[in-house]
Amino acid sequence: MNKQTNQSLTAIIGGIIAALLLLVGFNSYVVINPGEAGVLSILGKAQEDALLEGIHYKIPFISKVDVYDVTVQKFEVPAQSATKDLQDLKASFAINFRLDPVQVVDIRRKQGTLSNVVSKVIAPQTQESFKVAAARKTAEEAITKRDELKEDFDIALNNRLDKYGILVLDTSVIDLNFTKEFAQAVEDKQIAEQRAQRAVYIAREAEQEAQADINRAKGKAEAQRLLAETLRAQGGSLVLQKEAIEAWRQGGSQMPNVLILGGENKSSIPFLFNLGDLADIDEERPSPEEASPLDEPSPFETEEDESSSLDLPPSYGNLQE
Repeated sequence: MNKQTNQSLTAIIGGIIAALLLLVGFNSYVVINPGEAGVLSILGKAQEDALLEGIHYKIPFISKVDVYDVTVQKFEVPAQSATKDLQDLKASFAINFRLDPVQVVDIRRKQGTLSNVVSKVIAPQTQESFKVAAARKTAEEAITKRDELKEDFDIALNNRLDKYGILVLDTSVIDLNFTKEFAQAVEDKQIAEQRAQRAVYIAREAEQEAQADINRAKGKAEAQRLLAETLRAQGGSLVLQKEAIEAWRQGGSQMPNVLILGGENKSSIPFLFNLGDLADIDEERPSPEEASPLDEPSPFETEEDESSSLDLPPSYGNLQE
């Protein structure tokens, strides 16, 4: 009986020892996965060297390992500041960052958990960095030079978070908001600029039209001067005669039968005379017999005899007919 009791007790003790060995074995090492970093603490005191990915030995039961995620984290931070011209500016930033694996021990000592890092370090430093960047730009420049505003913000934020072991990979400006008064002022300014540009365009167009009229007037005056010089030169009268004939033709009238140069000045414009009109006048004039009932000789007969005795050119045949 005693023998069986001893064997049972021995088995129990053996089981307990095996369990303790397994427990000690599992608490004697820690596995750090990729993208993680660990901080070993012995009796509450953090050790100097960070535990990077792999298997690491630790003293069981009296040591503890805090594991930190060192992959890229994203955090959205609202910020508010005043611009160089004292306009209120609100912004929202998306910050991509990660913890420096080498400095996780210092982070553990000073900040504690990752949530503390975000709330106690990243958020306030983002606010301060935005104030620095916004103070260098006016409200208008914050809109037109947004890339420069972001660059100034990135530089200020990196300098502030680097000493905390926080690596800023990228930042994005999600939104920029101004006061309603400023937004209305910007809109009014844009409208005024557009109207001013329109007025300048109209003024330039009127100036160009005036210059075109001046050029046309100069060209016309020059043409008239050249024409006058041509007419004053030898042969100018022939030019006038040709122009008169062309004008007559273009007017759609029938060409006259006779071309008579009027006046002693041969340079004057030719006088066009239609002999057909003279024939009509001659037919309407009463004969000498009808005009003198007393059968006295008419003085027109003498004129007719004298005209018949003249040697007329062939082109005056229409008068005798």
